[in-house]
Amino acid sequence: MSAESVTPALLFTLSSEEARVLGCLMEKEITLPDYYPMTLNALVTACNQTTNREPIVRYDERTVLRALESMKSHGYVFEVTIVGGRAVKYRHNLKGRLPGLERPHMALLCMLLLRGPQTAGELRQRTERLYTFEDMPGVENTLAELIGYKEGPLVQCLPAGPGQRVAQFMHLFCGEVEGTPAATMVSSPVEVSAVNESASDADWRARMEAEITLLKAQVSRLQNLIGAVK
Repeated sequence: MSAESVTPALLFTLSSEEARVLGCLMEKEITLPDYYPMTLNALVTACNQTTNREPIVRYDERTVLRALESMKSHGYVFEVTIVGGRAVKYRHNLKGRLPGLERPHMALLCMLLLRGPQTAGELRQRTERLYTFEDMPGVENTLAELIGYKEGPLVQCLPAGPGQRVAQFMHLFCGEVEGTPAATMVSSPVEVSAVNESASDADWRARMEAEITLLKAQVSRLQNLIGAVK
């Protein structure tokens, strides 16, 4: 990904190692608050977990420390020194870098950082430890807010297509997914069937029509913004 294609909100593109470290900091802040901020050793263990991680990795301390130092230089991570403590600890600064993010947004971003592209249904299930979404519209609406983040999209939609019956979503911290049309950056986060295979054809058609309507509205909005800039 070229520097020119970085969204305004994400002026610093993360490496895969940095994305994993950031995701672990976000996860442990919520699930293990008594052990947060985290030591380097704890972060290495979190990165190398074999559950709730895709892909499974084997990072050493040097790899994690290098990722931390890089993110520190861009304000994504802070080093914390606790009085009486012997080990340096680290915490993320995502809310400081991206104002307006709330617990639902953080939960979805965290899971996308830790597990890569996922469907809305998978995200609802996998974020239960971080935040409980009452229904699928809650997930879809939050994804829409991340796609339409005021300073630039934080998530993109990977539409259904050959070999993929259900739309997936991916964070943009490591850059836009190659080969994905730019229009999907503003597409509606509506997951097409397959999550609920019992849905009738009429229901599926209605969801698709709603997605197309929203997409047209988003494209029109972008065209107006481009015209205003010119």
